[in-house]
Amino acid sequence: MPDELQSEAAGGPADPGKKKFPLKMVLIGVIAVVVIGGAGLYLFKGGKSFSHSSASAKKKADAVSPLVALEPFILNLADPGRFLKMTLQFEVTDAAGEQLVNMNKPQLRDAIITLLGSETVDDISSADGKMQLKDQIILRANQELGKPVVKNVYFTEFVMQ
Repeated sequence: MPDELQSEAAGGPADPGKKKFPLKMVLIGVIAVVVIGGAGLYLFKGGKSFSHSSASAKKKADAVSPLVALEPFILNLADPGRFLKMTLQFEVTDAAGEQLVNMNKPQLRDAIITLLGSETVDDISSADGKMQLKDQIILRANQELGKPVVKNVYFTEFVMQ
């Protein structure tokens, strides 16, 4: 027993049947994980440098598209006795587009009311139906404005009864 204690204290194995894992292998494993992780992060970032990606993120934050809110819509749907209450916002290309939308709100509201009045609950109750409705609103709004100013439509309220 004293020989076993001396053997362990000297750094030797306590059990001659067990092999000690070499420190060199552990270091190689850690270095491999760091290199693979760095390469994965580089590829995930699209091969761009980290300082460039933070600069582009800042540029995107500065270049936020303006949003223009319209008054809520409350109207009858094509189904008898069914109505829709909807509030939406237009995402426009720039400040000039925002001004153009604000100047033409009555015409835009009329185009949207005409569109929505012909829809049924089945047409617009599904997610696909809402996406198609967004596309139709964007198309009609840009036709009304005479140029592609509206980039997207956001429903901020959508209630059917």
